[in-house]
Amino acid sequence: MPLDRASHQVESSSPRSCTVAVIIPCYRVRDRVAEVIRGIGPNVDRIYCVDDACPEQSGRHIQASIADPRVRVLFNEQNLGVGGATLRGFRAALEDRCDILVKLDGDGQMNPGMIPRLISPLLHRRADYSKGNRFYHIEDTTQMPLARLVGNAMLSFVAKASTGYWNIFDPNNGFVAIHAWAARKLPLEKIRHNFFFESDMLFHLNIIGAVVEEVPHKAIYRGEKSNLNIFGVMPLFLSGHVRNFSRRIFYNYFLRGFSVTSLELILGVLLLLWGVIYGAVEWRESIVSGIPKSAGVIILAALPVLIGVQFILDFLGYDMNQIPKVPLQVRFDKMDLEEEEKDAVCKP
Repeated sequence: MPLDRASHQVESSSPRSCTVAVIIPCYRVRDRVAEVIRGIGPNVDRIYCVDDACPEQSGRHIQASIADPRVRVLFNEQNLGVGGATLRGFRAALEDRCDILVKLDGDGQMNPGMIPRLISPLLHRRADYSKGNRFYHIEDTTQMPLARLVGNAMLSFVAKASTGYWNIFDPNNGFVAIHAWAARKLPLEKIRHNFFFESDMLFHLNIIGAVVEEVPHKAIYRGEKSNLNIFGVMPLFLSGHVRNFSRRIFYNYFLRGFSVTSLELILGVLLLLWGVIYGAVEWRESIVSGIPKSAGVIILAALPVLIGVQFILDFLGYDMNQIPKVPLQVRFDKMDLEEEEKDAVCKP
């Protein structure tokens, strides 16, 4: 929705009028999706239900059972995965000039009543992207399936490292909201379509410098069977995180800027590798020959390892402080205002 620049201050923290759209990827959710849609409050302006080639024909079921004028059903000719269905809804909402896009699952595990709280950081211009955190309240984790709890715990740290958002604790949570400022700057065609979608979104958000904030919420589990096999997709997640970590480090510390921190990383890795390899070779020779190595050899192997680890820890400490802090909508609003003032001064 267009804003009157004369009456708006960039630094203002008060919420502004925005068009809010909810995107619901639909795959095997026929039994619960209607209930989810009916639970969406009047604060939402549009609802996009994306039938991802659902064998239960969830889209047809929605058209037949829901009379809400806000609802629009989109049909994918082939299954694109949860990420592909969500991105199809994002594109439709952006074409309709919506300001805030919310992804809500159709299986009832996310409370639609939480949408106002989820979009609050975006409305108050504190963040470009907000996401749920199911682990904030410890008592809420007691009802979470053990496999899901263990899988999320195992992937949490590597997700922090690969995305650069060290402040995010529940990176795989799919209850998210994104501001159009950020969504339009994302390369939507490059984001993964599978279950790695949420983590890949965070990686690309970090590359464009978007601010992310978590909102505590309680997940609802009713004994339904998840389409996600945590241990089955573990290799996919780990390989994706390794790839994104490498790309993020290269983009942020070598391609866009080279500093002392970049040197620390290079020297740290080289020293650590040298110490480990040299120490392993000397240790093997000592085992084969039965002759203990001298103190000098031991120091020559241990010292590079210690220094290398220290350099790498220093780099990680620096990286943890590089989390984006100024939202894109504030940053670009300010740039637009400065350009307008500059044009006004330059005009004869």
